[in-house]
Amino acid sequence: MSMQPKGSGEIPAETVRVARAAFPKGSLAIRVRDELGPLFRDEEFADLFPARGRPAWSPGGLALVSVLQFVEGLTDRQAAEAVRARIDFKYALGLALDDPGFDFSVLSEFRDRLAGADAGRRVLDGILVAAREKRLLKSAGRARTDSTHVLSAARHLCWLEMVAETLRSALNVLAQSAPGWLSEVAEAEWFRHYGTRAEDARFPAGRVKRDEAGERIGRDGTCLLSAVFSTDAPAWLRGLAEVETLRQVWVQHFHQVDGEVRRRGLKDCPPGALRLLTPYDTDARIGVKGDTMWDGYKVHFTETCEPDAPNLITNVATTVATVQDRSMAETIHQQLAARDCLPAEHWVDAGYPTAPALVSARHEHGIALHGPVQADNSAQTSAKSGFAQDAFTIDWDSRQATCPGGRTSTNWGERFSQRGQPVLRVVFSVSDCRPCPLREACINTPNVKRPRELRLRRRDEHAALQTARAEQQTDAWKERYKVRAGVEGTMSQAVQRCGLRRSRYGGLAKTSLQHQLTGAAINLARIDAHITQTPRARTRTSHFASLRPAELILDRAK
Repeated sequence: MSMQPKGSGEIPAETVRVARAAFPKGSLAIRVRDELGPLFRDEEFADLFPARGRPAWSPGGLALVSVLQFVEGLTDRQAAEAVRARIDFKYALGLALDDPGFDFSVLSEFRDRLAGADAGRRVLDGILVAAREKRLLKSAGRARTDSTHVLSAARHLCWLEMVAETLRSALNVLAQSAPGWLSEVAEAEWFRHYGTRAEDARFPAGRVKRDEAGERIGRDGTCLLSAVFSTDAPAWLRGLAEVETLRQVWVQHFHQVDGEVRRRGLKDCPPGALRLLTPYDTDARIGVKGDTMWDGYKVHFTETCEPDAPNLITNVATTVATVQDRSMAETIHQQLAARDCLPAEHWVDAGYPTAPALVSARHEHGIALHGPVQADNSAQTSAKSGFAQDAFTIDWDSRQATCPGGRTSTNWGERFSQRGQPVLRVVFSVSDCRPCPLREACINTPNVKRPRELRLRRRDEHAALQTARAEQQTDAWKERYKVRAGVEGTMSQAVQRCGLRRSRYGGLAKTSLQHQLTGAAINLARIDAHITQTPRARTRTSHFASLRPAELILDRAK
């Protein structure tokens, strides 16, 4: 298919007349078209299509249909039918009343093109550009960010199901790609064990029998891999994605002991960031946050939060589930800078702000990053007794620290923390610490003969942490921080309206596209609510929760 722009974007007069008669009060699609005009131009997606070939349906129109599809929760068939039959969709797209629309499969093909080029951001950006032109989006204001978990489209598999399905998936692809070769290689027992889905089989209930089944699957998979990588096998078989997945899973879960295939121990398996969970979504990883554990991804939404304008989502970032929030602040700021949506104040929860993030946000982007920073985790602070780090005087120019007893440090060196971040290790002399009368207050384990040590951030990071910790103790900051809580409503809206909690597609690229379209759909819904002056929903409180005593509310706030 080739992209050949058509039409001026004007709405046919007959379509306007019928739409006004059918919708005297308007609809979301009609109001958004009237307020923002054409949101997408075909030329914005020109690089996704070849220059020659059968003309494709308008990419700009398909982008708008994809967003409206998420706004109303439509399937591909329903969205294509809406374009063919609904007056308000024809009005929004600028189509004539007799326009036949397109086949529903076109939407899937268009999403594949967007996902392949990571072009989902263009859809969200198109709405933001139109909103800025209408002064609905303000820059240099306040923004807030939060993340939530997203389940993989593939269901969770136990270990036996996972390895069995990985082997079965590879066998099916080989049976389709090289049936003659596989017929010579396959053993008779394989047809009984892997001819149907693993969930249709009944695995042994006993632990010993299950271990034996796992080792049998391991031997069969090893045998198949040996055949594929032998010199007699066609070389192109090794390039099949399912074969490569089989190889990775077998490396991660099996090894040979005395010539026998054995399952690896838990401590011998790769970390969660590398470990595959299912052959049907190789990008999904297992994530843990508090008491929640899931297989899939994580999405970060950033939105404006000004009282006199709609709260619009300005950035959507999707990662695998193992990526921690603390590593995302700089990434989000870079993405906001790329679309000229940097705020002056950025409000986040405790997962995002780190010492490097505070410094980078201020120096690189001019952003005041606000969020509960990690408290001083020294033993003295945890025990609420003794001299914590703030009791020491730091002379950064002389690279020395002075303790409450007046002694200066003797060693100052650079190290790395457990998280791989650079820190400064400051050590005092043993001869000064042992006879010191303040030793019991300084070292919480006085029987230990080691001297006092400090672990400090670099100078600018240390100053940023100290300033943030002091500021966050004030009532004024706590009152201002309440603005961040509103982003929870955005997550709820995305879950209930657009099905955010579970990925519709397999793979990180398509899941990211789903989240970009979700952000665009929420923005259209909020712009429509702003046009119709629909008041923002208040936080719902159950009748029983409203009876909660005031002292319990204060305790929870602390």
